[in-house]
Amino acid sequence: MTAEWEFEVPTAGTKYLPPDARYMDALTSQGYGFEAAIADLIDNSIDAGAHDVVVHFLRDGDTLVSLLIIDDGHGMTDEELDVAMTVGGRRGYAANSLGMFGTGLKSASLSQAAAVTVTSRTRKTRPAGRRWVMEKARDGFQCDIVDPRYAQSLVDRYNGCPITWQGTVIRWDGVKNFPQHGGGGQTDRYLHRTINKLGLHLGLQLHRFLLRDDFNITIAVEDIRTGDVYMNFGVVPLNPFGYPVTGHPDYPRTFVADVPSIGRVPLTAHIWPAKSSLDEYKSVGTVLDRQGFYFYRNGRIVQAGGWNNFRQPEQHLALARIDVDLPGHSADIFRLSVKKEGVEATPEFAAALEEARADDGRLFTDYISDAQITYREARKRSGTTRKAVIAAGIGFAPPVRETIEEELPLIPGEQPVAIQWRKLAGDVFFDLDREQRVISLNRRFRTAILGGRRGSLNDAPVLKSLLYLLLHQVFESEFSGPRVKDNLQLWQAILLAAARAEMTDPDDETGDSE
Repeated sequence: MTAEWEFEVPTAGTKYLPPDARYMDALTSQGYGFEAAIADLIDNSIDAGAHDVVVHFLRDGDTLVSLLIIDDGHGMTDEELDVAMTVGGRRGYAANSLGMFGTGLKSASLSQAAAVTVTSRTRKTRPAGRRWVMEKARDGFQCDIVDPRYAQSLVDRYNGCPITWQGTVIRWDGVKNFPQHGGGGQTDRYLHRTINKLGLHLGLQLHRFLLRDDFNITIAVEDIRTGDVYMNFGVVPLNPFGYPVTGHPDYPRTFVADVPSIGRVPLTAHIWPAKSSLDEYKSVGTVLDRQGFYFYRNGRIVQAGGWNNFRQPEQHLALARIDVDLPGHSADIFRLSVKKEGVEATPEFAAALEEARADDGRLFTDYISDAQITYREARKRSGTTRKAVIAAGIGFAPPVRETIEEELPLIPGEQPVAIQWRKLAGDVFFDLDREQRVISLNRRFRTAILGGRRGSLNDAPVLKSLLYLLLHQVFESEFSGPRVKDNLQLWQAILLAAARAEMTDPDDETGDSE
């Protein structure tokens, strides 16, 4: 016979167990992306009442040395800096704050950099600073106190741009994302690519704040060797519901989901016009990624696209987007990730969507049907009905993947086709792995096809796109019939001859040159 069940677990005292130093590694391995980490820091600037935020890349010639985020918010005292830099330290969050967990500054920064320095001043206090170096953080959570003279000089450096009477400077050193070797234009290419992605990310996530007249984010690059400042531009708001004309005359329309645990949740449903080329439409991932729910918390996007187990994404819902402001008391139904890049909704929310209604009695499920019909009718008006295909994946340039997904319906749930360069026999140009869905290109011809340019994961976009158009159907059928096998041999022979011609020395050819 078992002992009687005890509903309360008896205890015999307490014991202090400080965190292991490896906790810092766990804290900084939250999966932050570069753009998400910077957005998290700008959340703190907004909470501090900032009107201007500057994201400042510093370079020394071809070498990127530091990244700084500067704001003109109300700043922090010595004591407030200690709280901000304490692992797990939580300030008092207002109901409308963007901050939540008390870990963002540390985890976002040290996930991207070897050291983070924070200097700040208020209207009534002198500049002060703290510095976390990852190695010291692992060794007993030792946080450096910044020399007051340097704290003053760093704040003074940005006096008037944007700091006036008060503000905060966050400095990242040893940024993991920076190129290790900047020669040959690598630094310029990195800055162009990274700043473009960062501008799109911030423009989307914080678009409601950027639409205000009193808030701006600027991204700038300065060469500390010459003092020259360039690439100085303001982040443009990207409203994911900023279409010029609705795709359906009955939308936008507000539905209400009655969720028993938290009450009424309004859902403003939109249908985008078909064939939009606006950044506001294309700024989120693929066609399948950008449809669905856009959750906001206190004006900031915390999830851009996704159906949260309500249904699976599909091509015919490409124009459907729903604007949802999370209720302040919804933690039991909507749980946010630390990175603020996703919302986990309980089944209770999905069930409530089935019964969600507009004021006129129209069901939310009717909206789903309207969005699908709008997409199909747009396809009919274009005069074509295209067969569904397997998506293009790794190795294809992002604009190519995006265009394929916009122009062709996708077979849902199928692993995308990847393409790569690898060592093959000299008598073939390409090889197919049907099971793994991989097109392999013969690495022997890569340099000639690229014309001597440096290769990359997404190089040779024209060649790869043409091969996708030729070969995607091979992966979509269970077996290859005689005609398909004959076509593969034909394409192999012609492409191999073309690749060998690319490698031929032009001086060996006869005839006039153009």
